[in-house]
Amino acid sequence: MRIGKTDINKILAIFLFSHIVIWTVVPSISNDNLPLDVIEAIVWSDGWPLGWDKHPPLSSWFPGLFFQIFGNQDWSYYFLSQLFVVLSFIVVWKFSVDFFQNKIHGLISVLLLEGIYFYNFTTPEFNVNICQLPFWALTVYYCWKGIKQNDNVSWLLFGMFAALGVLSKYLFVYLLVAIDVFFIYLIIIKKFNFKSLISLFTFFLVLTPHLIWLTENDYITFTYALSRIGAEESNYLDHLYYPFTFLGKQIGIFIPFFVMFLFVTSKFKTKLKLKDKKLLFLLTINLVPVILIFLTSLLMGVKIRTMWMTPFYLFSGVLLVYIFQNQINLKKLKYFFSIFLFLFISYPAIYLYISITQTDKRTDYPGKQIAITVQEKWDDNFTNSIGSVIGDVWHAGNLSYHLNSSPKWYSHSAAFVDKSINDFMETIGRDGLIIVNGECTYGISFTIEANKICMSGKQ
Repeated sequence: MRIGKTDINKILAIFLFSHIVIWTVVPSISNDNLPLDVIEAIVWSDGWPLGWDKHPPLSSWFPGLFFQIFGNQDWSYYFLSQLFVVLSFIVVWKFSVDFFQNKIHGLISVLLLEGIYFYNFTTPEFNVNICQLPFWALTVYYCWKGIKQNDNVSWLLFGMFAALGVLSKYLFVYLLVAIDVFFIYLIIIKKFNFKSLISLFTFFLVLTPHLIWLTENDYITFTYALSRIGAEESNYLDHLYYPFTFLGKQIGIFIPFFVMFLFVTSKFKTKLKLKDKKLLFLLTINLVPVILIFLTSLLMGVKIRTMWMTPFYLFSGVLLVYIFQNQINLKKLKYFFSIFLFLFISYPAIYLYISITQTDKRTDYPGKQIAITVQEKWDDNFTNSIGSVIGDVWHAGNLSYHLNSSPKWYSHSAAFVDKSINDFMETIGRDGLIIVNGECTYGISFTIEANKICMSGKQ
């Protein structure tokens, strides 16, 4: 199968456009409600905080920005997620073409990612894992450009995107440690490059506001992270069970990826040159973060959640193609494209099937209907708009998202610090207040979908 350079560009463009359309439309028509992480991010974005109790700020800022533009249009948040995925693919494409000086190898490197379900099936839910993707890709890209070209702009952008990656999720540091390992190698074989300090300065400059916020908030995000991995509850068996379970899951995730590659190679024979700087760079950014997180689980006895690995494999296609580039058989491309198309169609079909047949998911929650009922009862009893909603992030957060006035969300704990509930209702309730599953003595109350709703406003 012969493909020209123009054809390659067309194939890539069609793939990227189709990916955005499919993975925006499918969840939009099959889900009744946004996933938890998206609702959570939107309500937490109020006031553009420099951090919150679970994560650094960027994963809430982007949904918050889209909420300012699109409001409670569910499709826009699925679209946001796909923009992040596709932007990552574009960066991987640019990196691989620069790496190989061969567009067909670059195309294969990107299309192989369709064999990893992190980049399709799980992408409708915009969260910290998706938020990392473009920054992970851009950090690697500009790191390599800095090493190759040693120009000020590349080093500056490398530092900036590295900081934005950390501001997406702290797990991003595993990539940065891997890059540091490669820098140590470069220092050993050459000498220290003082220009690279531009990236370090930029990194801390961008990160400083969040670091200040962390100190002012008793490093609350670290407490949450430790609770998520169960660091305080591990036993001796966990030091073996969790890391090797994690390893088994990662192997399973890669099966479609390797099957795709089988159909474009003639044989698996290669000679690895350990002095090859390109190869060492790819091995470092692909394998070292995985090894480090495996060792974290092994040494601490903590569980590594599968979805945390979402950005780790963005350059796995580049690595595989680079190692076996001499074994790629272009005559077999039609078989490769056939498998790619099968997976490309299968994943959204499976997603659609699960969404339709399973009715107990978060995305089946009747958030819109509940909000309509609450709004109708409010309009029947009060003359002002709803300004505040108090409750948990799921039930109250959904009301904040769906209600016409987009009221400010408060958690129970945040709302009643140094205040009694009655005092809070007396001050805030005048501006329109709803409490979900809380005690109240003001206004009216009723139950809907097993949730107690208390409302206080101007009559």
